[in-house]
Amino acid sequence: MTRSTFILFLAALLSPAQTLPVVGSWEGVLKPAPGVSLKLRLHVERTLGGALKGALDSVDQGAFGIPIDEISFDEGTLRWSIQRIKASFEGQVSEGGSAITGKLTQNGQHELTFKRVDPATVRAPARPQEPKPPFPYPSIDLTFPSKAPGVTLAGTLTLPPGEGPHPAVILISGSGPQDRNETIFGHKPFLVLADHLARRGIAALRYDDRGAAKSTGDFAAATSVDFSDDAEGALDFLKARKEIHPKRIGFLGHSEGGIIAPMIAARREDVSFLVLMAPTAVPGADIMLAQADAIGRAAGAPDAARTQNRQLQEKLFELVRTTPDPEALQAKVAEALSMMPEPQRAAQVKQIASPWMRFFITYDPATVLRRIRIPVLALFGELDLQVLPNQNAPPLEEALRAAGNSQVETHRLQGLNHLLQPARTGLPQEYATIEQTIDPKALDLIAGWLRRTAGLEPKP
Repeated sequence: MTRSTFILFLAALLSPAQTLPVVGSWEGVLKPAPGVSLKLRLHVERTLGGALKGALDSVDQGAFGIPIDEISFDEGTLRWSIQRIKASFEGQVSEGGSAITGKLTQNGQHELTFKRVDPATVRAPARPQEPKPPFPYPSIDLTFPSKAPGVTLAGTLTLPPGEGPHPAVILISGSGPQDRNETIFGHKPFLVLADHLARRGIAALRYDDRGAAKSTGDFAAATSVDFSDDAEGALDFLKARKEIHPKRIGFLGHSEGGIIAPMIAARREDVSFLVLMAPTAVPGADIMLAQADAIGRAAGAPDAARTQNRQLQEKLFELVRTTPDPEALQAKVAEALSMMPEPQRAAQVKQIASPWMRFFITYDPATVLRRIRIPVLALFGELDLQVLPNQNAPPLEEALRAAGNSQVETHRLQGLNHLLQPARTGLPQEYATIEQTIDPKALDLIAGWLRRTAGLEPKP
């Protein structure tokens, strides 16, 4: 449920007469941690004035054409650095110019070799589902206030053709600072969803998370409860719009959004329905332990390494539970991670001691699900390695039964991952390489269920 990014850039002054063996396209595989690999693609060209410029693709993270910062190339050695992410590289260009071998420094040093590739053979993967204008429906950029004071959310409302009033769904993203499209690994799931729903008669409001893109607020200080205040503000905003049916508004939450949406439904009687994509239904510590083990196993990590990692995670989670003072917690976490190099350790300490992590580790979503009595659609991907269906689907169904809720539909979709893409392994590093953003059967399940629940077509 977390992501990292690489950002690099090249720029230097060279005389046109100089030999430039670094010009061209290069590919390398970075292995920043056991069981983790990231394909990087570097493009270097020379301007008419003799300067080098370039861009980087972090292929497995879906980031393409990332502009670069600084470079020097002298006596066969290529050096570049990026201050804003504290990354640098130094490598030797091989005789003949077929490879650049060196080390990337970022949270430690990592061996990295770039090999020359034909530029004509490399391209950003297609995203065939991403809608392109002109659209056959209105799409309105707007702002609205959170229920929390001082936070203004920026978003986009898509409306079906016609006057309405239309049923509407508010889209709540997963973990991390997300934009309104939930852009991840080159995909825009919420843009695809909103387009699909507008064409099926359902309005959709998607918005930038607080502190992300054009929304205000402090993301780093927020927990899932704070994000529920933002989503509740979206509900009040839609209820006041004449194009929206005030009694046919619900939420669609993905991943952490599947925690947030039930929070609002439990405290507001005017929420009409919930769609939960890859929702969790057990405490966050259990989610993270299972996630790390599943991803490590799928990536081929040895049993001993996975066991050692689990023991460290359990120790850290216990520190979070038993150390209420933030400064004391940071000191204890730093001591527990003393085997890590300093930049990496500092980043981990900050993350583990954050308000979000403190809340997520201890929060049990089932306590709220036991109060939900409105229609619920829950979708799980059988290849999801981040929110495991075997761990979460049964307790979700049990909690909703305990609420006396007979309006529940659950689907475990074969061959789909955490993003509900058709996948081979379910590993996060696979997300960017898959052309589809959301499997069409998942889109049709959501749209069909919403149409029936909102009264746009009869129930079977």
